Amino acid sequence: MRYIIIFSYLILVLSGCKEEKDTTFLITKDAIGKLDRISLARDIEVIYANDSIVKDSSIVNTSNNSKKFKIFETGGKHLLTLTPSSDSIPTIENIRIEDKRFTTEKGVGLGSTFKDIKDNYSIRKIITSMNNVVILLKDSDAYFTISKEELPSSLRYASSVNIEAVQIPDDAKIKYMMIAWD
Repeated sequence: MRYIIIFSYLILVLSGCKEEKDTTFLITKDAIGKLDRISLARDIEVIYANDSIVKDSSIVNTSNNSKKFKIFETGGKHLLTLTPSSDSIPTIENIRIEDKRFTTEKGVGLGSTFKDIKDNYSIRKIITSMNNVVILLKDSDAYFTISKEELPSSLRYASSVNIEAVQIPDDAKIKYMMIAWD
């Protein structure tokens, strides 16, 4: 009888344990890996204490703070480029994803294609620039850039043409992935 009680207790304890999801490279609405929406620029060195931080000293704002932070993991792989806001207490305003291991909860990242974006998100707007198209999403702070080199030749060299989602090939690769936090 005693063994049955112990066995039942073990089953109860083990069934209550949930496997924790590794969020090191996960992009959510309010976080990107270790960084979250309310992180202050002054805390970057604490958040990434085990990584290397390179401050852009060539561009200095009025309070003599670095304008950009480049985060490298131990071993030299470029993870993120962070741009702080210009508020009196700066938070992180823009994040450029540099590492393909970072993906959204829906699995979209730098290694994805336009089809992956289309299948997982609603596109709010496509902005055409000289060399790229920028894809803005509904209900997300993430946006993606695709090089015009990925487009058919008839669209590559026309800067005044507004490109629509149906004109972008499914296999077009993502050039840049950015997050803009207000």
